[in-house]
Amino acid sequence: MKIKTDEITSVIKQEIEQFSSELEISEVGRVVEVGDGIARIYGLSNCMAGELVEFETSKGPVMGQAMNLEEDTVGVIIYGEYLAVEEGNTVKTTGRLLEVPTGPELLGRVVDPLGNPIDGGPPINTSSSSKLDIVAPGIAARQPVVEPMQTGIKAVDSMIPIGRGQRELIIGDRKTGKTAVGVDAIINQKKYWGTDEAVVCVYVAVGQKDSTVAGVIETLKEHGAMDYTIVVVAGSSTAAPLQYIAPYAGCAMGEYFMWQGKEGKTPKHALCVYDDLSKQANAYRQLSLLLRRPPGREAYPGDVFYLHSRLLERATKLSDENGGGSLTALPIIETQEGDVSAYIPTNVISITDGQIYLQPELFASGIRPAINVGISVSRVGGNAQIKAMKEVAGSLRLDLAAFRELEAFAQLGTELDAASQQQLDRGARLVELLKQGQYTPYDAIDQSISIYAAAKGFVDDLPLEQVHAFEEGLLEYMKTTEKGTRDKLVEAGSFKGLEDDFAKAIKEFRATFSA
Repeated sequence: MKIKTDEITSVIKQEIEQFSSELEISEVGRVVEVGDGIARIYGLSNCMAGELVEFETSKGPVMGQAMNLEEDTVGVIIYGEYLAVEEGNTVKTTGRLLEVPTGPELLGRVVDPLGNPIDGGPPINTSSSSKLDIVAPGIAARQPVVEPMQTGIKAVDSMIPIGRGQRELIIGDRKTGKTAVGVDAIINQKKYWGTDEAVVCVYVAVGQKDSTVAGVIETLKEHGAMDYTIVVVAGSSTAAPLQYIAPYAGCAMGEYFMWQGKEGKTPKHALCVYDDLSKQANAYRQLSLLLRRPPGREAYPGDVFYLHSRLLERATKLSDENGGGSLTALPIIETQEGDVSAYIPTNVISITDGQIYLQPELFASGIRPAINVGISVSRVGGNAQIKAMKEVAGSLRLDLAAFRELEAFAQLGTELDAASQQQLDRGARLVELLKQGQYTPYDAIDQSISIYAAAKGFVDDLPLEQVHAFEEGLLEYMKTTEKGTRDKLVEAGSFKGLEDDFAKAIKEFRATFSA
C-alpha cells in the first residue's frame, strides 16, 4: 500500500499542534534568599509585575507575588506559610494575578485575606472569584451620590451625612471609639436586610489584636448583623503581605455585590469598613523596606499614597445603566496625639469625601460618640439626607457652633445677657441630645423628630439630666398616641405643613412629662 508523503506530513503536523496546545509552559527559578515574608528568586526572566508564583516546598505549594523586578533577581512577597520556603526551593510562574473568592456564600463567615475560612466552619465553595487589584470604574460608569447611607448615629446622620457610594474617613487617636462608629453603621443596616435597599457589609480588620476582632464579631452576632456581613481578618500576628492585601480582598468581596444591580439582582449595595489603614500602611512600609525600595517621608515608600488611593477610588455609586449599585467605604485611620498633619492622615484626608474626627478630650468628658463637629465634614452633604433631616439639621450645626464660641466666652465668668444665656442653654441640651449609647442605632425619622424638638426650643428649660428621658418618652409617644402625625411625616418625608401638628403634639407630651 502506497502512502503519499504529504499526507504523512500533515498528520505529523496535526499531532504536533495538538501536543503543543496541551503543553503547559511555565518558567522555573530558584530561591536565592528568604526571610520575613520576602524571597529573592533567580531565573524568572519573563516574570511580570504582580504575577502569582508558586513555591515548591517540603510542606506543599506556597503562593507568592512578584513585587520587584530587578536586574538579576525577582523580589517576591509570600502569602501563607513563609517559614516553609527555604533557599534552593524551585519557583514557577503561573501567568495569573491574585484572585479571591466572591459571592453570597461568604456572608456570615470570617475569612483570611485569601478567602480561606478561619471561623471553624465548613469550607466555602463560591461560584465566582474576582481579581484583587483592579482599576476603579471610570467617571462615565458613575453617577453623583444620591441615596443616604444611614448610620443610625444622630450626630453623623444630621451633621456629617454619608451617602451610598461615598468615602468617609473615621479618624482619631486610639481608644476614641472609631471602630464603634463603623460597627454601629453595620448594625444599622439590619432594618434594610431582605428589602431592595439591602446593604452587604464587609468588615476588614488589619493588624488588630485577635481578642479585639473576636469582640467585634461577637457584637455583630448578638445584634443579628452577621447574616449580611463578611469579616476579613489579618490580625497583628499575621504576616505583613497578608495585612497589605486584606483591604483589597474585602473591597473585591464587596464589589461583587455592587455589580449585582447590572444583572437585575439584589443586594446591590455594599459597605466596607477598613479597620484600620494606618496598620496597612505600616505593613506595606515593612514590605517595601525589606524589598530595598527607597524610603521617603516618615520612612514610607513614595507610592504609599497610591496604596490607599487605588483602594478607596473603587468606592462608587454606579450609573443607572450599570445597575445603580454602590460601594461605600469607611476607612479608619489612627492618629498619634491628634496629629492629623502626619503623612498617612493627610494622604487619606485628601482621598476621601470628608472625615469624622473623634477627639480624646470629648471622649473623656463623656460626650460619646466623641465627634468634633467643628472639623468633621461631609463633602456630599445634603444629597445624602432625607428631606426632614435636612430641614432640622441646618440650624443644628449653627446652634452648636455658636454654643462652642459662647461656652469659651462664658468660662471667663462674664455676665451674659438673656439671649446669650438662652443660646447657651439650648447648646448644652443639643450636646446632651446628640450623646448616644453604643450599638443603639436610631431610625432617621426618630432622629429628625428629636432634633426638631430641641431645635425649636422645647427642651430649653428642661434639666440636663432629663433630656434623654424626655427624648425616649417623646419618641414612644409619637409611635403610640400620635402615630397618625408620625405616619404623615414618614409619608411626606418633610416637616412642611406639619409644623403645627408637631408643635401641638410635643407640647401635649411636654405637659404630661413635666407632671
